[in-house]
Amino acid sequence: MERSVIVENLLAKVAELWDIAQGWLLSPAAWSQFALLVVAYVAALFVAKKLRPLLNRLLTPAADAETYLARARRFVAMFLPLLLPLLAYAFIGIGETATRAMFGSGAVIAFGKRVFLFIAVRILVKEIINDPVMKVLGRYILVPIAGLYALGILDEVMAYLDATVVPLGNLSFSVLFAIRFVLVAGAIFWFGRWSNDQSSQFIKSQDEMRPAMRELAAKTIEIAIFGVAFLLVMNIMGISLTSLAVLTGVIGVGLGFGLQKIASNFISGVILLLEGQATVGDYVELDGGEAGTIIKMTARATILETYDGRWIVVPNEDFITTRVVNYSDSGSANRYEADFSVSYDTDINRVPAIIEAAVAKHPGVLDKPFPPDCELRGFGDSGVDFSVEFWVEGIDDGKNKFLSDVLFLIWNALKDEGIQIPYPHRVVELKTPLPTS
Repeated sequence: MERSVIVENLLAKVAELWDIAQGWLLSPAAWSQFALLVVAYVAALFVAKKLRPLLNRLLTPAADAETYLARARRFVAMFLPLLLPLLAYAFIGIGETATRAMFGSGAVIAFGKRVFLFIAVRILVKEIINDPVMKVLGRYILVPIAGLYALGILDEVMAYLDATVVPLGNLSFSVLFAIRFVLVAGAIFWFGRWSNDQSSQFIKSQDEMRPAMRELAAKTIEIAIFGVAFLLVMNIMGISLTSLAVLTGVIGVGLGFGLQKIASNFISGVILLLEGQATVGDYVELDGGEAGTIIKMTARATILETYDGRWIVVPNEDFITTRVVNYSDSGSANRYEADFSVSYDTDINRVPAIIEAAVAKHPGVLDKPFPPDCELRGFGDSGVDFSVEFWVEGIDDGKNKFLSDVLFLIWNALKDEGIQIPYPHRVVELKTPLPTS
């Protein structure tokens, strides 16, 4: 029954639109308004063609400019594709005023204004909005709304959607309320994310702050922004915050049971950021064998990148409850050892000075806290065993080949001094003589 009523209303609306179209086709006032629409569009096309190059020059900063003014100019330049439909909309508005003064009617030209507004919305969604979520909302909600507005049936559709109630247990809401909620929430949270990105970039550019403090400040601002966005959405949509008390209680119970690990990791992440014992850029190794450079610290976990480019997601709790070795905390130096052997025919008293001088030539080897130190380690099966200790800034990773470079220096220094590097020799004793032919 309800479906037949909808069909009847739709057919009646179509018949009404057909009558309006016939009236426009037979009315001299309507034809004059069509002519004004064409004139307004041509004028907008001409003005936009002249203004577009000028605006491009004014709103396009240098490629390497990162000031606030440069960012603002780039942001405004994003909306240049809307220039033509908005100019046409403005010129048609001027023509509408003149038409109503002359003919007492401006229905055709008002329809033209709504069409150009629809074109502007479509360009906004298709060419300007880049965020995937906002693009989906624009494509499936904003563009249809603009289309209904252009046809002049938006009020009827909104009234129908407002009368359509969706029951949900003890709660019920209209379809129109749901659409408004999605649009408002999407717009506010998109603005919140944009604000968070801008504030994070500003905080991370403050080099005088410790990296851990920068991360903590960025996370605090992120939580504050999205918290305010949530409260703002609730307030705009008329949802009482007291009605969330039950939901808060459910979340509290969940934290006590299934979500305690998430809460523990979140608190551990805050402690890590406050203490600064491990921060972005540090190379760390955990008791569980996970090792890599910290590239990101989130509310739940810390992401490590290994030498081979793999990412390891480590819960923040592991940094608090287990032993963590930090090889690059606050730019501290690290000590490495390079083992080698020399022949038993060598005057081993000469070896330490030769090796220490050779290793000290490496540009990455430090004099402090200690210069290179060559030590005798033992007498092996094939030769005399030595080891040289040296200090470097950073770690021996994929881009820093400290140990490999030092071994090359040792090899060349020993070769230059005529010192042999031994290799295993084996003596084979035959119990029976070899057969003679």
